[in-house]
Amino acid sequence: MINMSRVKTLAAAALASATLVMLSACGVGEASMAPQAAVAATIPVVTALPERGDAFALHNGTVNLEADSEAAVVAKVGGEVVEIVVEEGDRVSAGQLMARLDRDRLELEMRQAQAELNRLKQEYRRNVQLHERGLVSEGAFETLRYDLQALDASYRMAKLQLDYADIRAPIDGVISARISKVGNTLNPGDELFRISNPRTLVAYLHVPQRDLFHFQVGQPARLSLDALPGEDHLAMIQRISPRIDPETGTFKVTLAVTEASSGLRPGMFARVQIVYDVHPDALLIPAGAVLSEDAEAAVFVVEQGVARRRPVATGLTNDQRVEIIDGLDGDEEIIVIGQSAVQDGTPVQSHQGGHQI
Repeated sequence: MINMSRVKTLAAAALASATLVMLSACGVGEASMAPQAAVAATIPVVTALPERGDAFALHNGTVNLEADSEAAVVAKVGGEVVEIVVEEGDRVSAGQLMARLDRDRLELEMRQAQAELNRLKQEYRRNVQLHERGLVSEGAFETLRYDLQALDASYRMAKLQLDYADIRAPIDGVISARISKVGNTLNPGDELFRISNPRTLVAYLHVPQRDLFHFQVGQPARLSLDALPGEDHLAMIQRISPRIDPETGTFKVTLAVTEASSGLRPGMFARVQIVYDVHPDALLIPAGAVLSEDAEAAVFVVEQGVARRRPVATGLTNDQRVEIIDGLDGDEEIIVIGQSAVQDGTPVQSHQGGHQI
């Protein structure tokens, strides 16, 4: 591998040498007195040999982790909050009691509905016998039966409303927010808590439309987080939206985290890397070694102590390495540090940065 401290030293030397050459060319100071010696000065550079390996085309982006399973816990009936039995960070199960509202009014309404139902049940039982004897008309008896069914529904509704005074968790998860406090008066629909399930995390990646056909469902991805340095987490493309956002020109890719450790939390910032193409046994050089001039890619190679410019054709490219598909045989010394300070034919003093790129 290339020693970075050595690279910095050599890069500084290369810059100094290049400056000396330019000063001599302009006739500045004492350099003009010995032009041939200045021109002949060698430029120190760092070189590396190409290597064979898999060339990867990568898409890099940033995302925020979100809980795929998340629910707002809301009041289904109005009332005063008289007790809260859980707090933020607590893990809850579906159906677990979380808070209680004042039950007095709802209990009275239920008892009233129950009393009305019991009264009508007795009346209905008396009219059954009268109806069988023909003393009650069919129409009156049917009306009484419908009234009984309506009161039974009213009683069931009042009982359900009373049950709603006990606020329960709708899903399994962790309480990510507690919004209400004891003593607050709530209306139906007011939010008390928010529950997230950190075991099912997703991330939404917005990708430029030109890359639409690089991705497919099931494709693997890798996440790295500043909050968890040194750890990589696996993800997978779960869904790809077919709709292009007309304002941003992007489409949404949903990533499901397939290896969610206990350290991951909804809201964390992550960098995502997706490999969408691979060329095996490719000829590879460092990305920084390639220069682009007049839309032509080129590298500098060292031949008998002289820098030679070599046009190349490139293939798959990422931030670290470039695939060379034409222009190199594979045994050349590629200038990887100092190439910006040389021209075709410049004498150089090469220092091997290592065979491994």
